Amino acid sequence: MTATTIASRGSGSSTSVFPDGFVWGAATAAYQIEGAAAEDGRGPSIWDTFSQVPGNVADGHTGDVACDHYHRYAEDVRLMAGLGLAAYRFSVAWPRILPTGAGRVNAAGLDFYDRLVDELLGHGITPYPTLYHWDLPQALEDAGGWAARDTAARFADFAAVVHDRLGDRVGTWTTLNEPWVAAFLGYCSGVHAPGRRDPAAAFRAAHHLLLGHGLAARALRAAGAAEVALTLNLSPVIQSGDGHEEAARVDALMNRQFLDPALRGRYPEEVLEIAARHGGLGHIRDGDLAVIHQPIDLLGINYYNPSFVSAAPGEPANPAFPGTEGIRFDPPTGPTTAMDWPIEPSGLETLLVRLSRDYPEVGLLVTENGAAFDDHLVDDIDGDAGGDVVKGTVHDDDRIGYLDGHLRAAHAAISAGADLRGYLVWSLLDNFEWAYGYHKRFGIVYIDFETQRRVPKDSALWYRDVIERNGLRSA
Repeated sequence: MTATTIASRGSGSSTSVFPDGFVWGAATAAYQIEGAAAEDGRGPSIWDTFSQVPGNVADGHTGDVACDHYHRYAEDVRLMAGLGLAAYRFSVAWPRILPTGAGRVNAAGLDFYDRLVDELLGHGITPYPTLYHWDLPQALEDAGGWAARDTAARFADFAAVVHDRLGDRVGTWTTLNEPWVAAFLGYCSGVHAPGRRDPAAAFRAAHHLLLGHGLAARALRAAGAAEVALTLNLSPVIQSGDGHEEAARVDALMNRQFLDPALRGRYPEEVLEIAARHGGLGHIRDGDLAVIHQPIDLLGINYYNPSFVSAAPGEPANPAFPGTEGIRFDPPTGPTTAMDWPIEPSGLETLLVRLSRDYPEVGLLVTENGAAFDDHLVDDIDGDAGGDVVKGTVHDDDRIGYLDGHLRAAHAAISAGADLRGYLVWSLLDNFEWAYGYHKRFGIVYIDFETQRRVPKDSALWYRDVIERNGLRSA
């Protein structure tokens, strides 16, 4: 696949064209949008439990209703079709299928995803399900969660159940979403569910998530899955000042702790040394890395920003990065999003080129990229119609600029040889943004959470035009 820049005859302008067959889409996650938390036999997840504890989520928000996608999925699919999306990445809620994480299958839960997949296909949109996006059944957490080895086996069973129902219509299956977040924000810093603060448990959880990926990948292949993928949150680590040891250590913990076992069948030595100091290595058994190192067809990349670090003797370890004593995580110095994340499109190009260089055996797919900004809905009122609202708009030029910059970086990476096959914007809808509740809006479609009204933002219309031309106009 190659990217091209085509000059328009006589106009002096040009368009950066993406390769033929480049996949354009959007992404969401079950707990963030579905709602219907206690309907049709769904069991509780760790996020249901976590969000009910005062102080864990801003203003006590929960995903009980979220975007009500469970009831409004047909409307949302029509929105996707109107934007020209070719692919939709969604996650399957484990507790909706297996309310206690194992054993009895909840047919009503499978029925929902059956309807969703058929609705997508009926509108010409390819479904890209992710099997785990952080909503572990609470019953499994009560038995030890991802820090317990048995959870990996239960995950493979779950994968097989879902494939048995949807595999005749779904070609590409993603096992995990961002295992670093699930392990280290969930079990180490405690800012995500299940809210534990135990570095040893975090390293065990990271390993068992990878083991679950490998077991699920084997189960999916055995059942006839055409493509298997793994999605990681990845970030170039940039060190200020002299030296590079600090950046290499953070890169090992953030990126290579997951890339190398999945794609090379081994852990970085730096990670083993740090894990050994935090509870030992007894959870890594003979044969585990061979199970983890399953062939995959696509590596999903969730990119938001690089990480900046510097040497800081005496600095305690970052709560989410055990083993980072003497390292300071530096704040951004340039423009940021509403999450205070630095806006660095060049980091995406750097990351994509590195991945294709270091792991050339796997194709790449940007599975998440986007930004939260302080969006405001502006309604037009028709006085002649009795004061009815006739149109709503959200002018989110900052988001358009963000997406444009990152897509140009993606195009440059393809031109430099990166095997990038598609781009899925995060997110289709404003949603429950984890510990931030409903205060941070990532969607290209605005959600009024009081009325569940959907309003495509200017960025959605811009993205529709990008998809239609398969490229970007000259800057």
